Amino acid sequence: MTNKLKIVTDSSVQLTQEEIEKYDITVIPLSVEINGENHVDGETITRQELVDELRKGNIPKTSQPAMGRFVDTFQKLGDEGYDVLAIMMSDVLSGTYQSACSAAEMVDTNVTVINSKSTDRGLAFQVLAAAKDLQAGKSIDEIKAHCLDIYSRTTIDVYIDNLDCLVAGGRVSKMAGLLTKLINLKVIVRLRDESLDVYMKGRSKKTFLKHAKEVAELHQDNPLDALSLSNVGTDPEFLQKIKDTIYPDVADENYLAELTSPIIMTHTGLNAVGVITLASKPEPENNR
Repeated sequence: MTNKLKIVTDSSVQLTQEEIEKYDITVIPLSVEINGENHVDGETITRQELVDELRKGNIPKTSQPAMGRFVDTFQKLGDEGYDVLAIMMSDVLSGTYQSACSAAEMVDTNVTVINSKSTDRGLAFQVLAAAKDLQAGKSIDEIKAHCLDIYSRTTIDVYIDNLDCLVAGGRVSKMAGLLTKLINLKVIVRLRDESLDVYMKGRSKKTFLKHAKEVAELHQDNPLDALSLSNVGTDPEFLQKIKDTIYPDVADENYLAELTSPIIMTHTGLNAVGVITLASKPEPENNR
């Protein structure tokens, strides 16, 4: 008799509580460190509380995912009669995927680990597709192929309002951070298959709106199925401008503008906006 299958992901994912409950998704919490103290996402710190810490000037650090969390979760699910499909955030951003792979080798449970090459709502797109496929009785191979298709239709751009967190995390040099602060440089970074690249630079938030217009133009012949503006305490009016520029007629069920996860906030800093799109057809290679 074939075991039941359980979908597992990490807490960088942008899922609503309703989605988690509807599809019975297991979310493994990740951790961040603030002033030398470790905090577990959703257990000892909320997303709003991390925004509050950033507003106080406290810059968090990422923590290596606790291997024990993965081992315990995988083993527990196996003991309950489940096989596991673990869909993890991109290895470009975190060691989470590798931790899941290592944990899978340490348990008796049958675990398949997918590197989503994505995060936040982009990761959620894959998790939700897998959950719906599971309900439809699809095989692991069919679900993996569907996740790849979702990835090919997803782009993730992040509007960075200041570089403090990127400098603190070692993603850019302190000298570069100082110079960009002096000229109030704004940057847009794009999450790609193997890297996190600077996509656009400018000296005001008009740069972000210019990019939003480009996104809209790029999708005139490839309409968007969904849009997410995951953010770090960003002004709601500015988020509305971005939404109205990119996808003014998006249905409520296809649009989210929620706080991102602590692990992502740690990289992006205050006022950042993740512009995450899911197109109807695969994106051109140079657009993702």
